[in-house]
Amino acid sequence: QVELVESGGGLVQPGGSLRLSCAASGNIFSIKFMGWYRQGSGKQREFVAAVGTTSGNTNYADSVKGRFTISRDNTKDTVYLQMNSLQPEDTAVYYCHTRTLGGMDNWGTGTLVTVSS
Repeated sequence: QVELVESGGGLVQPGGSLRLSCAASGNIFSIKFMGWYRQGSGKQREFVAAVGTTSGNTNYADSVKGRFTISRDNTKDTVYLQMNSLQPEDTAVYYCHTRTLGGMDNWGTGTLVTVSS
């Protein structure tokens, strides 16, 4: 089992920046991918970004390419999401996600990001 704890959400003005963090614990050696999803009010949960824990390869949703950057620190078992040029449509609960080598998904409890003036 993998446990995930997110932090870094909050209120930011349009055009601003935030950095989310997600610390993993438990069976971390089984993690193949770490990433982020988000769910806006009344919307389905959607993929944001992911990084391979050994390859370092990254993948982004088209809506965040060029604005968001995902990175990992394997020494801290932590993944980060640097979000720049935030817009009101980025407002959502952001969930940390991992997928293990065995295909098991784990989710954090979410952190709220609100982009508003």
